[in-house]
Amino acid sequence: MNLSILNPEIQEYIDSHLNSDLTKIILKGSPFKNVTIQDLIEQIEAKKKCQKKLPTWFSAPNIYYPNKLNIEQTSSEETAKYKASLLSGESVIDITGGFGIDSYYFSKQFKKGIHCDLNSKLSEIVNHNYKQLHITNVTCFTGDGLAYLKSTSKKFDWIFIDPSRRHDSKGKVFFLKDCLPNVPDHLEMLFDYSNNIMIKTSPLLDISIGLKELKSVKKVHVVSVNNEVKELLWILENNFTDTVNIETINIKSDGIESFSFDLLTESQVEVDYNEPLDYLYEPNSSILKSGAFKSIAKRYNVFKLHKHTHLYTSKNLIENFPGRTFKIIQVLPYNKKIIKSLKLTKANISTRNFPESVDQIKKKFKIMDGGDVYLFFTTNWLDKRYVISCAKK
Repeated sequence: MNLSILNPEIQEYIDSHLNSDLTKIILKGSPFKNVTIQDLIEQIEAKKKCQKKLPTWFSAPNIYYPNKLNIEQTSSEETAKYKASLLSGESVIDITGGFGIDSYYFSKQFKKGIHCDLNSKLSEIVNHNYKQLHITNVTCFTGDGLAYLKSTSKKFDWIFIDPSRRHDSKGKVFFLKDCLPNVPDHLEMLFDYSNNIMIKTSPLLDISIGLKELKSVKKVHVVSVNNEVKELLWILENNFTDTVNIETINIKSDGIESFSFDLLTESQVEVDYNEPLDYLYEPNSSILKSGAFKSIAKRYNVFKLHKHTHLYTSKNLIENFPGRTFKIIQVLPYNKKIIKSLKLTKANISTRNFPESVDQIKKKFKIMDGGDVYLFFTTNWLDKRYVISCAKK
């Protein structure tokens, strides 16, 4: 850490250039003797990224920022608060601490916390920032979190792990065994130090793959913010062998949408299919990621359009459906002449179980994004392609 960055005049310079053209700043060079232009740019870029994602850090004085990649990889405050709400006890250890957002919120739920990170500079930054944020019950340890556990005789109420992907050479295929730390290989050892483990993973991880790699999974939380899936949270309890419960969460500005189900019930539920009726429902992204395609239909007593079309319909309006609700205006066969006869220049286009992409459809029919019309290009239960024109409720 270059503590000169915390000088009031330099902090004022950083704040006054958050929205400036960084290229021009670089060309001018640093106006300060003890701080390089590279240091200034790093602080400006990272702080700018915190404005919406980490408002507590952004608004606190004398916060020191790591490079912007660390900010991009960290939890948002919204998701960190949610994680912390699931845990409580005397002690917690975060063995992959990063910028310390999760440990900050864990500190509100536990008497003592330990933040571990391999990056000595990052660990030093977190330790400094906790002092500015008046966090006194978290100890920062520089080093391997697994090594820390092996060196102690303590047991913790909870262990938190956010494994990082080692490489992207396998494309979209994502296995926990390819991450650091390799949780499946160390699971037995981890349970020597706690009966309860929370693992945060990217939504790229397929839930069925994660369940094959891990044992003792009790719950999986699929967490979205404003309908964008941000992370999966895996709750493990030592020796748990019962049915896995899936909790879907969509954090919105006006509250939280939640829907829970268990995998056994999902596999056994029978659903009914129908043509589009008066209302159309699109589950939120957490539900779609979770695979609760039959459970959602049963819970809300709605019809599914097709086994592989995850859209639902009903004659009467279903209040508080967790997702988007539309009033169906008309249902049209997928026919180029018929679609062009609508003379639409703007529409909000979605595809579900349909061979063409949204971009292909927009190009074919010369339709731009926007307006009040919503078009769903999809396939019905008789495998016929059609278009549902809707208005949003």
